[in-house]
Amino acid sequence: KEKVTAAFKIILNDPAVEGILVNIFGGIMRCDIIAEGIVAAAREVNLSVPLVVRLEGTNVELGKQILADSGLPIVSADNLGDAAKKIVAQVKKAA
Repeated sequence: KEKVTAAFKIILNDPAVEGILVNIFGGIMRCDIIAEGIVAAAREVNLSVPLVVRLEGTNVELGKQILADSGLPIVSADNLGDAAKKIVAQVKKAA
């Protein structure tokens, strides 16, 4: 959680940032733990730009459910190409 929060703060420090795409291939890291960290970080930094998350790895479905149940406007993607299209669409919509 702390690392994700720190990363979001660094990214959002740049006023030119219009959206964030998180692409995680978890491997041995569990996607549910990663999703919990993303949700906590988004809440802590009071995320004000679109966020698209692509997770792949152990417990990916649980991770996606955590993102969906967060109540935050986090968009899930199934692959990197899908994630890229979704973040562009979200940024255009937010503009």
